[in-house]
Amino acid sequence: MTRPAAFDHPPRPLAQRLGAILWPSFFSAGVATMVCFAHVDPIALRDLTFPDWTIGREAGYTLGFFLFWMATGASSLFTWWLLRPSSRFNPPPGG
Repeated sequence: MTRPAAFDHPPRPLAQRLGAILWPSFFSAGVATMVCFAHVDPIALRDLTFPDWTIGREAGYTLGFFLFWMATGASSLFTWWLLRPSSRFNPPPGG
């Protein structure tokens, strides 16, 4: 009896891999930014954390969005890393 050939998942295109990481994290960062800044004024947050900086509201919203995007992007990247098919990294059993 012959053993079936090991199935190897074909690699996905770079655009598809980046899209699977960046799009959900972009969407999540947008929602997190809206929820956060519905309750917290960026000027009040600046006064509590870095009172000597001259950051306006728009810059606070922008900075907050990109910080949320980095955090949710790291989460999406870690999920993508965990979901990679093991056939690419592990030798076939009994091989």
